[in-house]
This record gives sequence, C-alpha cells and structure tokens, in this order.
Amino acid sequence: MPFLGQDWRSPGWRWIKTEDGWKRCESFDPALEDEKAQLSDISHTVILTVDDEDIYTTEDCEFAAKKRKKDHFRNNANSQCFYREKWIYVHKESTRERHGYCTLGEAFNRLDFSSAVQDIRRFNYVVKLLQLIAKSQLTSLSGAAQKNYFNILDKIVRKVLEDQYNPRLIKDLLQDLSSALCILIRGVGKSVLVGNINIWICRLETILTWQQQLQNLQMNKQVNNGLTLSDLPLHMLNNILYRFSDGWDIITLGQVTPTLYMLSEDRQLWKKLCQYHFAEKQFCRHLIPSEKGHVDWKLMYFALQKCYPIKEQYGDTLHFCRHCSILFWKDTGHPCTANDPETCFMPVSPQHFIDLFKF
Repeated sequence: MPFLGQDWRSPGWRWIKTEDGWKRCESFDPALEDEKAQLSDISHTVILTVDDEDIYTTEDCEFAAKKRKKDHFRNNANSQCFYREKWIYVHKESTRERHGYCTLGEAFNRLDFSSAVQDIRRFNYVVKLLQLIAKSQLTSLSGAAQKNYFNILDKIVRKVLEDQYNPRLIKDLLQDLSSALCILIRGVGKSVLVGNINIWICRLETILTWQQQLQNLQMNKQVNNGLTLSDLPLHMLNNILYRFSDGWDIITLGQVTPTLYMLSEDRQLWKKLCQYHFAEKQFCRHLIPSEKGHVDWKLMYFALQKCYPIKEQYGDTLHFCRHCSILFWKDTGHPCTANDPETCFMPVSPQHFIDLFKF
C-alpha cells in the first residue's frame, strides 16, 4: 500500500513556489503531453510488406512501437525537463517514506545544471564541479547522467566560444576530461564505462575538436569611444587588482597595458594573495628569495599552489538544508519545514557536493 501520510516527502506529491508559499500541484507538463500525443501516433504506423507478405506480426509491431517511444525519450528529450523541482532530497539509507538511497548521477540530473551554466554567478561553480567529476567520479554516473554531463559540457563550450568568457577554465576541464577518458577507454575490458566503446571514442574525438576550437579562439576587439579601463585613476586600478583571488587573472590583466603590468608586479599585492590562500606555516617551507634578498611572493604563490589547495570563490553555490537534508539552489528554494529556514542553510562547495554521495 502506498504511503499517503502528511509528510511533504511522500511519493507522488509535487510542490511549486508561489507568492503565498509552497503549494502542492498536480503533475502536468504541456510539453510532455504534446510528446505523448505525438508518440501515440507511432503505434499506428504502416507495416512494411515485401511481395504482399507482412514482415512484422501485430505483436512485433507493438513491440517495435514501444521501443521507438523509449528511444525517442532517450535520444531526443533532455532529462532536465522531466523535473519541475530544482532540488533533491539527499538520503543515504532507507526509511518508511523512501527506499534506497540518492546517487551522484540522480542529483546531477535533478539540479538543473543546464540552466546554471547560463548564469554568470554559477558558471565557474558548475565548471569546477564537472572538472572534479571528470577526475574521479565519471564512472559513478549512470548512463543518463553521463549523457547529461556531455550535454551540459557542450553548452559550456558553446557559451565560451560565443561570449569568450573564461576560456582558461574550460581548457583545464577538457584537458582533465580527455586524460581521464584515455585511461578509461584502455580499461574498457573491465566494464568501467557505461555504453558502447564506439560512443566513448566519438565523445573523445568531440573533446579534441572542442580543444582545437578553443585553441583557435580569437577575442573580439571591443569598439568603445567612452571611458575605458585605462582611463581610471591608479588607485582604482590597484583596488581592482587587490580584489582578484586568482593569480592567473592578475597576470592576464597585467598584459593589457604597461600601467597595469606595473601594478600587477607589486610585491605587496602578491603577498596579500599568498596570505589569503595559505597559512603562515606553509610559507616557511617554500621561501623563495629574489635577487635583492626579498621574498619573491609571486613565485611563492605559484609554488604554494602546486602543493596546497587554494580558497575557492563563487558568485552562487548550491546550498544544503540540514533540517530537511535537501540540496538546492538558494534562489530557487525548497519547501522547508523548519521554523527559521535561513539558520539551516549551508553553502556546498563542488568537492562537498561529491562527498555528499560517497558511501
């Protein structure tokens, strides 16, 4: 007998956020209804004949129609669109309400990363998450989640090629992914990949094509007769550099003009960056003196970066509700049952996201 209690987590209930709060709604999607209507016509197909003899029996035709419906949803439908909610309940054991546990692939499908890559606040977060999955968790994804992974990756590459936004980040992701796939394809005899080996070889070729496209990417020259970055006072330019948390961004900006290059080589700037990312004990192990006898903080930053992880900054991240055990995007929210929901929310880093689904 199905569970029909008052708990909002009971199976079959869908919730939608309104101005008056969360309300339960019927599961109806016009787009899916249209798909069903189109697919219902498939069963009325013409049976092919050769020399007036039927190739398929009625049972074979019905079986083929069902298979075509299944293949249609598998190949043409985006798995993200099947979920109205943009959050997922993270459970690691069976309860009366839920059986089984939540997997990394299920969470990856449910949390609407396709839309997240179009938001500049979430772009770096999603790319970092995909990079971590490529390094160690790609084989943990289900077949549907792996397909969704490459669909999202395709959207990211298209966005970078169109907007020229942060190509260095996606280049690192593709490099890690291609290296991981080369290793996994060699071990295909051990069934480490879901799907036919030819599919993965084709995906690897697509990654190599993307890498070549990014390598040939030319930045569009901005034509602007108004105020430019170079027209700002020195103290404002210096302020901008001090707000960067990535050393490569500072070096890239320093290549724009001689003035910015001079500011980007400031020892105090690199010292502050080292102090932000690393502990003082780590400095003593990697002291790099310059020719004048001072500490070369710029070289020291990159030396420390190879040995220790740096702090990560993101415009927006996934959040986890400790009261409801739900993972969600903060601006989307979820039907929280706590008296003071804000006190239960905690930001989730990309690594923490993966750790939530390790058992």
